[in-house]
Amino acid sequence: MLKTQTSAAVSVGNRYSGTEQTPEDRILARLANALDRTLPVPLGIQLRGLIEFGIALGELPTGQRLPSVRELAERAGIANMTVATVYRELREAGLIESRPGAGTYVGDGHISDGVRTTAMRKIQQRIEALFEEAEQLGLAPTVVSSLVNARAARGRTATRPVRLVMVGNFVDTTQQYADRIQDYLGAGDTIAVTTVDALQEGDAFPQPCDVCITLAHRRSEVEHLVPTGIPVVGLSFIPAEETRKLLAAIDPMARVGIVSIFPTFMALMKPGVLRFAPHVSEVDVRLITAPDLEAFLGSVDVAIYASGAEAKVKAFLPPGRQAIEFRYVPDPHAIRQSLLPVIERLRSATNTNEDQPA
Repeated sequence: MLKTQTSAAVSVGNRYSGTEQTPEDRILARLANALDRTLPVPLGIQLRGLIEFGIALGELPTGQRLPSVRELAERAGIANMTVATVYRELREAGLIESRPGAGTYVGDGHISDGVRTTAMRKIQQRIEALFEEAEQLGLAPTVVSSLVNARAARGRTATRPVRLVMVGNFVDTTQQYADRIQDYLGAGDTIAVTTVDALQEGDAFPQPCDVCITLAHRRSEVEHLVPTGIPVVGLSFIPAEETRKLLAAIDPMARVGIVSIFPTFMALMKPGVLRFAPHVSEVDVRLITAPDLEAFLGSVDVAIYASGAEAKVKAFLPPGRQAIEFRYVPDPHAIRQSLLPVIERLRSATNTNEDQPA
């Protein structure tokens, strides 16, 4: 028998009860209650995952104030250093920002000032190399400056239809996200897909591309992987309607096992499942790399798995047991508010360029 997670159910109830007086209080309770000491994942990794995926799922919107290091450490019962380290890592990733005298806030996902400075230095080095090459070819600096100024004045040329690239974690799920987004686009617009891992391993970024889309919490990371000049839009995600229905229909007496791919996602998956299946009491969770995964799946009635874990879960799950993918979809509000305005600006730029005399 799996361990009864009554305390987890209570935590989920607190998390969504809305009894706290302010949004900051609710976020503090949400983060503190979701940390699970029964998971084989350090609390610092759990906390970072909770904040990262909270940003990705729109639960922590841009500009939202976060608890102070001391408040969060005291409420969660963890060391100040643990919270401070997580906040530092998130600041370096561009996900949160510190405002002197005001506290810590969710950022917009752009690269940090330090990273931006590094990028500027790289461009400066290339400019120096360009002028040196021009001098070797006998071109005056004024000629090179004229060429650079002309290129800057011409601006970025966007084309109609718009060409997009979706960068996700896994090819299959990223394609599903792209298919959802396609419904909001023009008939001639296209979306190619790739993954963060593929780009990090040196695969070529799909071209041509006018707009890059990714998960909100990976925006800063993806900005380093796409060619210069391509705007990167981070979208938040919500649980798919079909997933919510399947979770709500689970037998209350069923033994439920959750399989996560990312350690940072473990602390979020369990309360996420219980949010839509609060009637289920026997719930436990494993990483896909757990050595006892096969035995674990053999002991459950229902397996709920993160997108990307289907093959391994179904290989170990005994016949006749139910398997449910905890699937997310792009938030329609995020598509309308964050992505479509960028696309429309590109279309407007196209029209402006086309109207210019030759």
